[in-house]
Amino acid sequence: MGAHSKGAVRAARVEAGAPGRDRYFDTLRAVALVRVVAYHAFGWPWAGFVLPSMGIMFGLAGTLMARSLRRPAPAVLRGRLRRLLPPFWCWGLFVTGAMLVHGWMPGWQAVYWIVPLGDPPGSAWGEQAWEILWYLRTYLWFVLLSPLLLRVFRAAPLPVLVLSLVPAVALRYLWQPPDDRFGSALTDLATFLFCWLLGFAHHEGVLARLRPAAVALPALAALAYGGWYAFAHQGEYGTYDLDDIPLAQAFWSAGFVTLLMYTKARLGVDFARLTRFRRLDRLVTVLNARAVTVYLWHELALVLAVPLIDRLWDVPAFEARLPLDSQWFLLGVGWVLIAVFVVLFGWVEDVAARKRPRLVP
Repeated sequence: MGAHSKGAVRAARVEAGAPGRDRYFDTLRAVALVRVVAYHAFGWPWAGFVLPSMGIMFGLAGTLMARSLRRPAPAVLRGRLRRLLPPFWCWGLFVTGAMLVHGWMPGWQAVYWIVPLGDPPGSAWGEQAWEILWYLRTYLWFVLLSPLLLRVFRAAPLPVLVLSLVPAVALRYLWQPPDDRFGSALTDLATFLFCWLLGFAHHEGVLARLRPAAVALPALAALAYGGWYAFAHQGEYGTYDLDDIPLAQAFWSAGFVTLLMYTKARLGVDFARLTRFRRLDRLVTVLNARAVTVYLWHELALVLAVPLIDRLWDVPAFEARLPLDSQWFLLGVGWVLIAVFVVLFGWVEDVAARKRPRLVP
């Protein structure tokens, strides 16, 4: 995935507090989102090994999509598009407007700023903002393909799940996709197909019926292969960062998310006790209800934090007492700005979901 996998969150969240919410999944989503922001602030190449956020998000999104498809598919697809596109358009107005002011002039590809079925075009000046859109594009394609994918999965659940790793292997060893929008989209779909179908497997009860050894051994093997591949080929890729190595990302995410999903399916972990910690529980609720807003705006928040901190150097008291040169301070300022963006624009998610707009959910 290269540069575009610097990050994510997901477009497939549903509103916090809705019936059937699961605090285990909500917490995973919130932690994955926090990890995405931290990764973009620090650039840690090992972050994906500690928590493969994007694999987790696609797995959770697959579960929710399978649950939603109990209703007629056209209605589900319309609902998903309605929830995703307005927050995207709101954010896009600012990003495209800023790029136009700085001399950017789009061609016909600007249509992807309306519906991101392909990577929307942008200038090098604004790349740090728009490079994260690979996630929305991949999510959107998974949503559109889900009615078909679910039918195929139900025909032979375990064989289809195992074989869903084959496309990632094929794109590495049998056919190199072109370096364009089509190639990027195909690579990302192949990389996270297993995680999406794993969400189906959880919802359909496939995982819960498996014995621990039948899950743990293949999952650990996938982790071992993904980790080995990343470190064995870091000379080729210039890093061991999973975000830059699709095949390693596919297998590491597959193993990691399988263990997380199986823990839920087999042990019934629900994190219900989280509600005893009111502030933490509240934070999880807000992050889930504003996941799209946080994901879209977090890079802009980190970018804007830099000139803001530069201004603080001009105040002697701040220069003497605050760690202005620390990346942790940058992350903290970034989260403050993210909170501002959530208040300013998060209500768009409520409108998109046909709910009463709220500044903070």
